Amino acid sequence: MNVLYRAEATATGGRTGTAKTSDGRLAVTLDTPKELGGAGGDGTNPEQLFASGYSACFLGALKYVAAQKKVTLSEQTTVTATVGIGPRDDGKGFGLEIALSVSIPGIERAIAEDLVAAADVVCPYSHLAHNGAAVALSVA
Repeated sequence: MNVLYRAEATATGGRTGTAKTSDGRLAVTLDTPKELGGAGGDGTNPEQLFASGYSACFLGALKYVAAQKKVTLSEQTTVTATVGIGPRDDGKGFGLEIALSVSIPGIERAIAEDLVAAADVVCPYSHLAHNGAAVALSVA
């Protein structure tokens, strides 16, 4: 794959700590939700960050495919990502459950469904969710 852009972020403290990008554009406090045994503080968590990234990326893919098909999307078009976390059935760790809800006002349902299906092919988060990704691990 010809990588066009790389983002880099570093977390300290795990689910109750901080995360920031190398360019300084994003810095967040992380807190573990009560449902996962944490205090549920004011910070965000990895699932919220993933849901935010996925929804934004999918909406970008939707705009891309709509433009290719010469369909004008309303400014009110939204993508809501819901990300759940829980123990995997194999007992070896945790897994994610992901749902996307796409609202495309003013577009007939069949066209909206075609656009969403095409965006699902284009979106790199969807590709990751459906196919996994190569992960390079190293110890610094």
